[in-house]
Amino acid sequence: MERFGGVFEESPWIAREAWEARPFGSVDALHAAMVWVVEHSPATARLELIRAHPDLAGKAAIAGDLTPESTREQASAGLDRLTPAQYERITGLTAAYRERFGFPFVVCAREHTPDSIIDAAARRLAADPDQEEQTALTEIAKIARLRLADLVA
Repeated sequence: MERFGGVFEESPWIAREAWEARPFGSVDALHAAMVWVVEHSPATARLELIRAHPDLAGKAAIAGDLTPESTREQASAGLDRLTPAQYERITGLTAAYRERFGFPFVVCAREHTPDSIIDAAARRLAADPDQEEQTALTEIAKIARLRLADLVA
């Protein structure tokens, strides 16, 4: 739990439940077990997992209240160095997204730049709510895979 509890944002229960499937022959097998736990969890737990993610370039980031993992990930995408126009666009889109779907816009920031995040948020605002929940969970699985790789590197 100490080592893998932070792989999924503020959701150590995933690592705890996946651990029951050990031993794991590889990091990929551990990741697959963790994703299986998420996929087979009740809808309310999946929604709580999505809601555990911070807004991109949001108040928590400005206040320094992100988890260390989220801080590094947002910085890797340049979200700590936004132009005023990018900041306004990202915060506007993520607020509209949260209002539409009831959870934060989640994207694997390490795969993006500020401009590609803006493009993705604008595009995903038009998605069907069920489809968007699945997209958020897919992005969360990508984030978790990269966090696992960091831990075992």
